[in-house]
Amino acid sequence: MTLLAFRTPASAPATAEDPGAFPGPALAAGPEPRLTSTVAKEYVHRACHAEVFLTGSEQLNETTFAVSAQWPRAHTFFSTPDGTRHDPIQAAETIRQAGLYLAHTRFGVPLDHKFMMWNLDYTTRPRQLLIGATPTDLTIEAKLVAQPRRTRTTVDFTLSTIVRRGTQLAATGHARFTTVPNATYQRLRRGRHEVDALPAPGVTAEPLPPARVGRLRPCDVVLSPADAPGTWHLTPDFWHPILFDHANDHIPGMVLLEAARQATNALTSPVAVTPTSAATTFHRYAEYDAATTITARHTPGEDEDTLTTTVTGHQHGEPIFTTVLTGHPDHR
Repeated sequence: MTLLAFRTPASAPATAEDPGAFPGPALAAGPEPRLTSTVAKEYVHRACHAEVFLTGSEQLNETTFAVSAQWPRAHTFFSTPDGTRHDPIQAAETIRQAGLYLAHTRFGVPLDHKFMMWNLDYTTRPRQLLIGATPTDLTIEAKLVAQPRRTRTTVDFTLSTIVRRGTQLAATGHARFTTVPNATYQRLRRGRHEVDALPAPGVTAEPLPPARVGRLRPCDVVLSPADAPGTWHLTPDFWHPILFDHANDHIPGMVLLEAARQATNALTSPVAVTPTSAATTFHRYAEYDAATTITARHTPGEDEDTLTTTVTGHQHGEPIFTTVLTGHPDHR
C-alpha cells in the first residue's frame, strides 16, 4: 500500500512551530455530530436527488420502521400558491417513497422489480404543514406487511403510516402495492417500454388558467377544457421536471393525484380549495398516447364547511383511477 503525504516547498520546511504546517488530525472534544443525507434516489424511484425526501430508517420490530424525512422550505411544485404551507400532496409523495424504500431495503425487493400501486390515501393536518424558519423534519412510523404470492417473487404489500412533525401529528397514510419481476411486468404490459422521448399525447389543447386550478405557473397545470360541464382533458407537460422526473411506460400516479386536486379547484372556481385528505384507487395504467378524460362532482357531506369531491379518470371509456378529496373552501 502506498501512503500519500502532504508536502511543503523545500525552502519552507514544515515544523511543529510553523503555524502554516498541516496540523494533523484534531482530537475529538466530544461525540461526533450525526451526519444526515438523503437515501439513495434509486430506492424511491427518483432521478433527481432534490426530489428525494427520505433521510434514513430504523427497524422497530418485524414489520414496523421509523423513517426520517425532510421537506425543504421552498419547493418549486410542492407548496401552496401563497407559499406559506407545504402542499398536502407532498405527504402523499413522501408516503409513496417510504413504501418503495422499505420494500427495497428491508424486504429485499430487487431494484429491477416493478411496483404496481393500487391505493394511496393521505390525511393531513393543515397547521402542521406551515412552513417555518428551517426545513421541516419529519418522523414516519411505517408498518409494512408483505404477503408473497405462490411464486414468492411477486409480493403484495400494505403500508400504514403515521407522520409526525416533532411531537405533533402531521399526516397519516395508507397504500397498497404489488412488486413483480421485470419479466412478469413486461408480459403484463405487453411489451410497452419506459420512454425518454415521449409519444404524442392523446389530446393537445391550451391548459386552464393557473389561478383556476390553484396553481401559479402555467407549466404546472395538467388540465385543459372539455365540452361537458365538470369535465376536462388530462394534458400535462410531459417534460415537467417533477411530475415526470424519470422515464416510465405510463403516466405516473402522482400526475393523476394532481389532476384530481386541480379538477376540484376548477369545479369550485373562483373559490379555492386545498384538499387536506384524499383516497385514491388506481384501476389500470394511464397510457401516454390515449386521451384521458377527468370528471369531478361534489358529493354531500355531514359538515357544511367541508367540501367532498369525487374525481374519476377514463381512457377509452374505462376507469383508470378514482379519487375522493376532502377540503375546506377558501372564501377569502
